[in-house]
Amino acid sequence: MIDLHSHVLPGLDDGAADLAESVELARALAESGVRVLAATPHVRNDYPTRPELMRAALALVREAVDEAGIDLVLVSGGEICLDQLGVLDLDTLRAFALGANSRFLLVEFPYDDFPPHLADSVQALHDRGLVAILAHPERNAVVQAAPQRLVGLVETGALIQVTAGSLTGAFGNSAAVAARSLLETGLAQLVASDSHHPRGRPTVADALAHVPRALAGWLTRDAPAAVLAGERPPAPPSRRLFGR
Repeated sequence: MIDLHSHVLPGLDDGAADLAESVELARALAESGVRVLAATPHVRNDYPTRPELMRAALALVREAVDEAGIDLVLVSGGEICLDQLGVLDLDTLRAFALGANSRFLLVEFPYDDFPPHLADSVQALHDRGLVAILAHPERNAVVQAAPQRLVGLVETGALIQVTAGSLTGAFGNSAAVAARSLLETGLAQLVASDSHHPRGRPTVADALAHVPRALAGWLTRDAPAAVLAGERPPAPPSRRLFGR
């Protein structure tokens, strides 16, 4: 499986505190079945991660994971706060894209509002040759009330990533219902753990118990592999898999 959202890099944000915890998290995710993991530290005012810090931490964790004999490939990335999209220059944004050859940028969806300029920000990224992947919108109260509010953003070109813990119910029933709705209506293309600490949150494997088996491979292999290759995900299996 491919997991495109984690906070495995040590000391950069609210994720792994040190290298030992990074290795422990990497081991736990590998044992759950993840073979490719994107390291996506926060990039926002309280965690002003720079590309060079991300790259240095990534190299450190890669070496430690290899020395520990963990079967896991780590790729670069970042989780960009919405208000940073108009602040960071293009080279910096590209440095945080998922994987070395990707044009997809993980963007942190706010939890407590639906910014009126969100569509403009997504379009501005598109105009600069980048595609927004909106992380965990199902955990936003406004989206929970009306998941179809995301239709316009998807039509603009954005992709949607739901958190594994939302599907399992770890973030409450409203997030679970919204996450399932996004999958049923074809608005979401990716499921990721958003792991911060070892065994702290449900894994992608845990989430697969809550989606049709035929959809599982598309969510955890086909779609994320396309993203890492710089391509849009292939068409999903039929929505009738949900029994509606």
